Amino acid sequence: MAKLNIKKFLLIMMPIAALILELLPNGVVLRFANPDGDPWVRTYSHFDMMPFGYANFGPLIAAVLTCVLLLLSVIYFFKPCKGLNTAMMNVSGFATVAAFAPLMFGTDYLTVIGIIVGLLLAATFGICFMKGKQ
Repeated sequence: MAKLNIKKFLLIMMPIAALILELLPNGVVLRFANPDGDPWVRTYSHFDMMPFGYANFGPLIAAVLTCVLLLLSVIYFFKPCKGLNTAMMNVSGFATVAAFAPLMFGTDYLTVIGIIVGLLLAATFGICFMKGKQ
C-alpha cells in the first residue's frame, strides 16, 4: 500500500474546509446606514454577489480562487510536480490576500468565518512554500 503523505493530504483538506466555510451564509459582513442609530448588519456567503456589488470584492475573489486551488490540489495529489506546486502557492497567496481584503474597511467587516478561511488559505500557502524549498 502506498504511503500517504500528510502534506499532500492537507493540501486537499484545507481548501475543502475553506470552501465549506465560504458557502456558509455568515462569512461576509455588510453594514448599511440606519437613520435611527446603529447600522443594519447583514451577513452573506462568500459566493454571494451582494457584497461584490457593494465594493467588497475580496470574498468573492477568494472564493473563486479557492475553487481553483482545490482543483489544482487534486491534480497535484495524483501527479505532483514543481510547476504545479508553484501555481498552488501563487493561487493560495492571492486568495489569502483577497480573503483578508475586507480589513481595508475595518475590523467590523471581517467575521470569524472569514478569519478562519484566510488562515486556511495562508496555511496552504505555507505548505506549498515549504514543499517548494525541498
